[in-house]
Amino acid sequence: MWAVTNRVEQSRGDIMRLLLVEDEVTLSDALVFMLKKKGYDVDAVYDGISGQEMAETGVYDLLIIDRMLPYKEGVCIIKDLRKKGISVPILILTAKDAVKDRVEGLDAGADDYIIKPFSTDELLARIRALSRRQNTMSEGETVQAGKAKLLLLDKEVRAGDQTIKLTLRETQLLEYLFRNKKQVITREQIINRVWGFDSEVDMNIVEIYIHNLRKKLAPEVCGFFIETIRGIGYRIKEGKSV
Repeated sequence: MWAVTNRVEQSRGDIMRLLLVEDEVTLSDALVFMLKKKGYDVDAVYDGISGQEMAETGVYDLLIIDRMLPYKEGVCIIKDLRKKGISVPILILTAKDAVKDRVEGLDAGADDYIIKPFSTDELLARIRALSRRQNTMSEGETVQAGKAKLLLLDKEVRAGDQTIKLTLRETQLLEYLFRNKKQVITREQIINRVWGFDSEVDMNIVEIYIHNLRKKLAPEVCGFFIETIRGIGYRIKEGKSV
């Protein structure tokens, strides 16, 4: 069962509303206390099934989901939410710091991850970064390349009769490439723009996100592809050939 259920239907105005899905009750209670002191509105649940049920209500601005949870694992929750078109930013908590584990979480649709144990300052910085980038997307604003139109607020690409859902980070990365069509964008520029100048994410995270975008965006449908410029970075090329 979840905590603080009586507030689900209430409006929060401009207060950012978070859902924390963490089965370590002591850690969860400490994080809720800290986040509320910082001005966030937080609901907490302690297992995967309850977490997914709460996430699907659509009332949250950001989800913080532990990877290892009772009843349903965090990566499975994220996959299911993305399949249902829920595009709210997701920060995944993980004790697994191997690259393949981080790749799995990002491939599932998480926008960012933080490795346990972590400092509260780092957690707050990542929440602020996701919130900041979410809020910069203007309603109805679009950018285009080839036959594809990127809807920033909806976090989706429309090409022909297809609609392709993206995560927040994927949207930010693709927007950056779209706005700089035909220019080569370095990995460092992408990290600074999408993750922030003070970010300590690995450079290979960019490759993971480019890989994910290529899987989702078929050149024959979208009319563009993401070209790799070996040793430098990436650029958008319009056309069907890769």
